[in-house]
This record gives sequence, C-alpha cells and structure tokens, in this order.
Amino acid sequence: MVAKETATTPPHVELGLTDDDVRAMYRQMLLARAVDERMWLMQRAGKIAFIISGQGHEGAQVATAWPLRPGQDWMAPYYRSIASAITFGMSAEDIVTAHLAKGDDVSSGGRQMPGHYGGAPYNIVSLSSPVGTQVLHAVGIAMGAWVRGEDVVTLTSFGEGTANQGEIHEAMNFAGVHRLPVVFVCENNGYAISVPLDQQVGGGNVAARAAGYGMTGVTVDGGDVLACYRAARDAHARARAGDGPTLIEAHVVRMTSHSSDDDQRRYRDPAEVEALKERDPISIFGDQLRGWGLLDEEVDTQLRADVKAEVNDASKRAEARPDPDVATALRHVYAEEQHDA
Repeated sequence: MVAKETATTPPHVELGLTDDDVRAMYRQMLLARAVDERMWLMQRAGKIAFIISGQGHEGAQVATAWPLRPGQDWMAPYYRSIASAITFGMSAEDIVTAHLAKGDDVSSGGRQMPGHYGGAPYNIVSLSSPVGTQVLHAVGIAMGAWVRGEDVVTLTSFGEGTANQGEIHEAMNFAGVHRLPVVFVCENNGYAISVPLDQQVGGGNVAARAAGYGMTGVTVDGGDVLACYRAARDAHARARAGDGPTLIEAHVVRMTSHSSDDDQRRYRDPAEVEALKERDPISIFGDQLRGWGLLDEEVDTQLRADVKAEVNDASKRAEARPDPDVATALRHVYAEEQHDA
C-alpha cells in the first residue's frame, strides 16, 4: 500500500504572503544591492563624496518595512536604510540623486550628507548626522498621531552601536510609558564602525533591554527574511491594537567596510569577511524561493537584468539633474529678511 502524500503549506503562505509578494521582496533586495554597488563605483569615480553601505542588511530591511502602509505609516530610517527606503516608496533614482546632492533631490535638495534618506511624499523623515536622533523623531511622530487619534505606526532603524546612545534610551522609555505605536529595529551587524559587539553592548543583547521599557523584545536572524517579516508584522499589529512599541533586534552581516572612508581589513580577519558571503541574505532568500518552486535560473537572470537596466537608467537621469543653486546656500540656515508687499 502506497502512503498518501501530504501537501505542506509553504511558510510564506502561512504568514499571509502570496507568491508574488515574496518574489517582489526578492526583487527589492536585488534592487537595493544593485543601487548600493553602483554608488560604490560612482564614489570611486569621484562622482559621490561618501557612502555608507547597506550590503548584508537587505533582507531585514525589506522584511521589516513590508508591513508598513505607504502614505499612512511613517519611517525614520538610518544611514544604511537603502532597502528600507526603497521598499517604503523611494526610487533608485531618489537614492542616487541624494548621494549626488542634486538641486531637486527629494531628501534635502542637496543640503544633506549622503545616506540621509527622506522625503515628505513618502512619509520618510530625514535623519540628522548625530546617530540616534531619528529615533526621537519617530517617537515624536507616534506621539502626535496618538494625540490626534490617527491610525499611524512609525518604524525607525539604527545599529547596535547607536543603541548605546542616550537618545535611544530616552525614546524607548518615553514610548514604553505612553504605549506609543512605534517599531524599533536594531540592525545588529556586529561592528560599531571598528568596535566589535562584545566591546560595545553590555550583555551582548540589545532586545533584552526591551523589558526595562515595558515593551516586547524580539531577537531574529536578519538573514531570514520571513522571520524578520513575522516579527515586524506582529509588531505592527501590536502597535495598531494599542499594545505599545516593540524592539526588534535583527542580527545581520556587514559585507563592506563601515563606509567609503573606512578599511575593515585593518580590524577584521580576512577569513571572517570571506565567510560573510555564506550569510548573504540575497543568496539565502533566493535559494529558499527555488526550494519553494518560485524561482529558477531563467527567472533570476531576467530579474537581475531588469534591475540592472533600472539602475542604469536611474543613474543616468540622476546625473543629468541640475546642481543646487549656490544663491540658495544659506536658505533655511539664517533668517531671511521679510519685506512688506
């Protein structure tokens, strides 16, 4: 007698995601990586002054941003949030334009440092150069929405090094006291510039701090896209239900130096860096999609070709945009004279 086969439900379906959803998530990860790699080339060519990479963070960023509702929720990202910003609405052209500091750059009109993603049309708040200040902004937005009775959730991201800044503790304590609808995402890549985790975070666990603020804390493998999505989806639901904020700690890998001004070969073993390729979230998620029968080499090749073409076009358009007008350099810096009509 032949045993009857039992069909198993794919894990993404159990989470309420469709086949198209997970393929779209994979494409967003490919796009973010391609934009990142293109900006490194432009930086080395002298077209961009500075870049902080998000390579290795793409899975966690796409997954945690996925439950957000564009045009309704808000995001306060950090300087590695290329994939987060793209997932929440920014285009590849927006990201490249910001790094080129063009006059019509949606993030700041060329006034911010590279990596300071933002845009009023997207409900994305531009961060400031002091690390961690965006977390206070996210809590403030959530507080304002709560006072007005609006159905709004804010998501903010930061690294494990930033998690030790005073602003983070103040923001989380305030959010915990008032049960505000905030999702805090710590993208822990193991290094605060050149300082390893064991010299930066007491106890080695950021999510464990959540208990001290009266909120839920979750630790997740940042290379597991669906695990990150589940954590963010549940956090978003808790926030909307009035159950307060959540702190998600996603353990990711930093596949490049801290920034284009850093050389990680001075403080990381080459074998450690080489081993990171095995934890590349794009490769991991791609293999999972193949295992579920949702991706094959032909489709993957086409996706990558489409992404490359999109980045090529975005880069050309971004470079052709106008530079800022030097006559406006002091605008919004000093008070301007007011004249009666």
